[in-house]
Amino acid sequence: MDVATTMRAVQLTQHGGPEVLRVTEVNTPVPQPGEVLVKVSAAALNNTDLWTREGEYGLPGPRAGWRGPLDFPRIQGADVAGRVAAVGDGVDEDILGSRVVIDPAIYDVDEPDANITGLMGSERDGGYAEYVTVPANRSHDVTGSNLSDDQLAALPISYGTALGMIERGRLRTGETVLVSGASGGVGIALVQLARARGARVIAISSGSKIHAVQDAGAHVVVDRAANVAEQVHAVAPKGIDVVLDVVAGDLVHDGLALLHTAGRWVVAGALGGHTIGFDVRDLYLHNLQLIGSTMHTPEHFELLMDMARRSQIRPIVATVFPLEQAARAQAELARRSHVGKIVLHP
Repeated sequence: MDVATTMRAVQLTQHGGPEVLRVTEVNTPVPQPGEVLVKVSAAALNNTDLWTREGEYGLPGPRAGWRGPLDFPRIQGADVAGRVAAVGDGVDEDILGSRVVIDPAIYDVDEPDANITGLMGSERDGGYAEYVTVPANRSHDVTGSNLSDDQLAALPISYGTALGMIERGRLRTGETVLVSGASGGVGIALVQLARARGARVIAISSGSKIHAVQDAGAHVVVDRAANVAEQVHAVAPKGIDVVLDVVAGDLVHDGLALLHTAGRWVVAGALGGHTIGFDVRDLYLHNLQLIGSTMHTPEHFELLMDMARRSQIRPIVATVFPLEQAARAQAELARRSHVGKIVLHP
């Protein structure tokens, strides 16, 4: 595959609003030993793109990216699907041309249960570009998948985070699960993955998005605008086995009693507030578990890729923008009026 010496890219030049994203031409990166060069077919957007651009991860201290200060300029984009265009030393050339999805995580060790210490698009350049380099063992061959490139690009962050929550929460077939923030990227992924696992899915959403969440696979959708705890108790009087929560805030305080004995509450976000309060007696007297979950492990990601190869899940793509309109795409993401993923095409 012929590779141009320069490429179009969108660089983050400093922390700020969408205006700090600059469309430019840069040198095409060269894969180092153990790396591959991927020609980007699709790059999906995530909330982490917004928060990294804004420097929100550094609050209340100095502005920072996902795991600390950024080196500017930085190419954002953690969700990437494409084809292997070149390989570095030590990488088998047989993978050239393979259709791949990139695991965007930077791990602390090379183990199946490794923890994430950095993220493509924050700690290293990402996929808002025509090409991106990644370690060869983080490019997963999905050549045989029936999913589109846009659907494949929607998987890594949202579905990786969702599957990490489901695995850490030990969700089993036949259990009842409550999903918060169900119309968001991770929320829709949770609904689809929990349904695929054979759970009864109760989701929290509101307004016109309720129908989209139902279409994604939720058995019941309760209205966030009304009393959530009362609604959930009415449809699950015997209690909830697992809560998959990206909202936190008051939901934890109001909802902890919804879990039945030995229930698990998994938190992977704080859209409803960073600080929570609850009666710890509810926790220990009923053997409840409150579990934190940050994205996925390599083992979780391989499970996700196996599902992609089998087309067992079908991510929802809301809309597509050309690469040059990355700033407009991020503004659209921030409005949260869509259901599904927003994707860039380089």
